[in-house]
Amino acid sequence: MADVGDQGNEHDSPTTPFRKIVLPAEETVQIRRPPAPRPVPPPPPPPKRGLAARIGDIPIRVVYLIGAILATVAAVLLIFTLFSGDVPGKDEQSARVVPVAPVPGSVTPSASASATPSPTVSEVALPPVPKAKVFADLPGTASVVTGIINDTKNGISYPRLGDPWTARSFPPFTVAQRVGKVAVPHTVIASAMFPAEAPETKPSTDADYREIAARAARWTLRSQYPAGATLAWTGSQKVPVGKGWTLAYRVTYTLSGKRQSAQALVSVVEVGKTKPAMLLASIPQSGRSHWRDLNTLATRVRPL
Repeated sequence: MADVGDQGNEHDSPTTPFRKIVLPAEETVQIRRPPAPRPVPPPPPPPKRGLAARIGDIPIRVVYLIGAILATVAAVLLIFTLFSGDVPGKDEQSARVVPVAPVPGSVTPSASASATPSPTVSEVALPPVPKAKVFADLPGTASVVTGIINDTKNGISYPRLGDPWTARSFPPFTVAQRVGKVAVPHTVIASAMFPAEAPETKPSTDADYREIAARAARWTLRSQYPAGATLAWTGSQKVPVGKGWTLAYRVTYTLSGKRQSAQALVSVVEVGKTKPAMLLASIPQSGRSHWRDLNTLATRVRPL
């Protein structure tokens, strides 16, 4: 048997193998398995957003498009509001469908739809046209000039008058200002091309335009006044600007058995075509307080 000291040396030797130590069963540690992970619930739905948030999702192009549409609609409504005074009301619907030509007993039905005189109508006799006659100031008070009418279709311009004149549709004229209801004799200021066939050659002299103005005045007797109306010249002069001629005249007619008179003028203006443009103005006796408006028109009609 070896010494105790020798055994201690044997255990301390680095070459001695490790011994397996087995613990008693009651000392064994039991390690529990972790529980299985619970299933993750799905995320809740996003909360409902308000109208402002939804608008923010609209593409910017769509926003610009909607803005442009709204601006266009607003502009159209504004234009209709500003110029609503130029459109006849319901009580004036007849003014839009009543042509100028159909004066009772003066033209054939076929002529009512056109400003061109019917060749079957006998020509109204006119007194000789003076080569020159100053258009004297007429009685009455001149209306306020509120602007200029630019008749771009026919190529002339002339004053736009204030109250009681209002813009109205009045076929066959392109532009018209009227007072009162549509009735013969008419109270009207209107422009159109010369209401007859164009001359074979373009007018060039004062005499040419004076002769055309006389034909226009003859046409007004048939289209604006009762049958049997006659005229007397009160003015014969060149238009203030460009080529053309103005004739002023007093019309005498019978209405409801009473002899009455009207003041009128026609101006034919060269507008670069064979056929000139025409300005017509006629104010019957019932509107004699506005006869002075004819002097205003005579001095300010001109080509565009």
